[in-house]
Amino acid sequence: MINTGVIGAAGYSGIELIKLLLSHPGAEIKKLYGDSSAGLRIEEIHPSLRNMISMEIEKLSDASLDDLELVFVALPSGASFDAVSRAHERGIKVIDIGGDFRLKNKEEYRKYYKHDHAASSLLSKSVYGLSEWNKTEIASASIVANPGCYPTSVLLPLIPLLKNDIIKEDFVSIVSFSGTSGAGKSVVQNMLFSEVNENVRAYKVGDHQHIPEIRLYLEKFSGKAADFSFVPHLLPVTRGIYTTIHARVREKISEEAVAAAFASSYGNSKFIRLLAPAIPEMKDVLYTNFCDIGFKLTENNMLVVISTIDNLVKGAAGQAIQNMNIMSGWPQETGLLSFNDKENQKKK
Repeated sequence: MINTGVIGAAGYSGIELIKLLLSHPGAEIKKLYGDSSAGLRIEEIHPSLRNMISMEIEKLSDASLDDLELVFVALPSGASFDAVSRAHERGIKVIDIGGDFRLKNKEEYRKYYKHDHAASSLLSKSVYGLSEWNKTEIASASIVANPGCYPTSVLLPLIPLLKNDIIKEDFVSIVSFSGTSGAGKSVVQNMLFSEVNENVRAYKVGDHQHIPEIRLYLEKFSGKAADFSFVPHLLPVTRGIYTTIHARVREKISEEAVAAAFASSYGNSKFIRLLAPAIPEMKDVLYTNFCDIGFKLTENNMLVVISTIDNLVKGAAGQAIQNMNIMSGWPQETGLLSFNDKENQKKK
């Protein structure tokens, strides 16, 4: 049994982590941490946890990390430096759900995240936690940088297409739609119900912080440097991401070849569901760790690929659990496919 802690327990990703960890057969929650929520009990903040867990949220300190083997850091970008550094210095494995350790270049980090990196010495030690594509590095990592929700929905469908020479690198259009929980719990005027309801809007066009992350790991895992545009949109829903990708295929590429590229990459992946010719729907992945992928090859040799995930699960807490499983030598699906895993474990 691994003793775990959740830093940022009161946030949206934090609550998802707690729920998943409570049903995990190999992990036990020992500590919950927060700042403004310190001193409160987690079930007071999230009444849905009543009769599931009763634990006080405490301030992070070196002494409070004693006896922990792995911590999840579920803090906004720019707020993870101290927590990750403290845990790493004490030999505790870290899975950071924020964006602070995904990029390798501190100058690029400053450009897109709009502030300096305060723990740049750890960038070379962090491993990108795209579970389906980086298992070997994740397994031996001390710091795992969980992928962003948008990049997860983009990289999973695009990597097999580039890696298998299905599409041309000179034109890739990516359009994504996200629920409002992706912005976290901070109170911002343009995220108020009256601003979001019955509305769809694009934002951070051309300068979204996930652009360099997509670029870096597309090239790392596919071996191809693709020219792409990425335009995120906000939907008037709480959770979920829906991504549509347009790309030109190479000559004589058939739908069978596209299907074969996906099958060869994900045939044994528990959390990738290949739906073509069906079109994925966001409602089918909510509250799950699945990524659903579909595609259609049109008459003008344009490939349209659609993927959808739950931004709080596969795009955050679920993939973090998947990475914990890899780091611990467990099957990736442990604690993620069945709420009865603990009972099943007892029977073995």
